[in-house]
Amino acid sequence: MVSPFSIQLSVADLGTTEAFYAGIMGLPVHRALTAVGAPEHLVLTLEGCKVYFVEDDAVGQLHPILEARLEGFPKGVGMTLHLSVPDIEDVYQELLEEDLEILYPLQQKPYGTKELWCFDPDGYLVVLEESLR
Repeated sequence: MVSPFSIQLSVADLGTTEAFYAGIMGLPVHRALTAVGAPEHLVLTLEGCKVYFVEDDAVGQLHPILEARLEGFPKGVGMTLHLSVPDIEDVYQELLEEDLEILYPLQQKPYGTKELWCFDPDGYLVVLEESLR
């Protein structure tokens, strides 16, 4: 079944990405079964949305015209992933222990959530939240 919305993100290393999103965040990330010749990738599936993670090298091989852009521009400029996570306090502690870059530390917001802003290992800005309701 096709997801109503999907996005593909180019990453340096699938293992590192998997450790971040599945290991630290506790999100439903899995390695997809691929057809012969298709690049290995990860899929994060959330209510009607899928995020595909594909390594830079694979994207460059499949789409050579994009290779220079992947190398010449920082990832994620102007883009933010907003994700709900369970146990945000545990996630925050793991981010601190792993010495990952945090833009805004964990805070309770007046609109009924706990929220923190961080960067994933590839520099994509990620806003994490947990509902207090």
